[in-house]
Amino acid sequence: MSSKYSLKGLLMSLTAVAFVAGCAGPQSSSQEAIDEALNLQTSTSVDEYLLGPTDSVQISVWRNEDLSISVPVRPDGRVSMPLIGDVMATGKTPEQLATEIEEGLTGYIREPQVTVVVTSMGSHEFSDRVRVTGAVNESISVPHRSGMTVLDMVLSAGGANPFAQLNNSMLYRSVDDKMVAIPVRLDDILNKGDVTTNYRMRPGDILTVPERNF
Repeated sequence: MSSKYSLKGLLMSLTAVAFVAGCAGPQSSSQEAIDEALNLQTSTSVDEYLLGPTDSVQISVWRNEDLSISVPVRPDGRVSMPLIGDVMATGKTPEQLATEIEEGLTGYIREPQVTVVVTSMGSHEFSDRVRVTGAVNESISVPHRSGMTVLDMVLSAGGANPFAQLNNSMLYRSVDDKMVAIPVRLDDILNKGDVTTNYRMRPGDILTVPERNF
């Protein structure tokens, strides 16, 4: 075979591969990883709330109103308490912070009882958002609300554009520091009433709607 026809065949083969790759949707994760991701509770992104900078907390010391304060967690991760000074709050649950404050107050008052209530969750402002990108009329990033679904997000984004590959949509969810890709059949949800993949959104989720390649 001449080099002319060999080159022509190679070009045709590469074109075919590119076409197939363009038509293929994003790759989903293993079924085991998908099941694990879908089994996570969706009302919050963590089992226990961990404090961080820009959070605000109400610290109450039982029978000691002069020691009860409402303070923000500073950029250095600490809160300031009367008598004991600065206490590291970042990375701790409210219960853990309360226990540490109780230990610090033991030298000043008898059997201190401390409660810590989070009054503002500023540190989770971005990690607890949910997002829609790709072939929608408006890419959005909004605060997570318990109970919101894939369909809610698509409608909030103004719906899909005419070039969307609806049934190749993907929901990306972080599980133990790895990203799990969960297939979402948006065409079935929007046009067939099949809500099998109308999953509830979890804080940090990203829904992507791919666009057809021409």
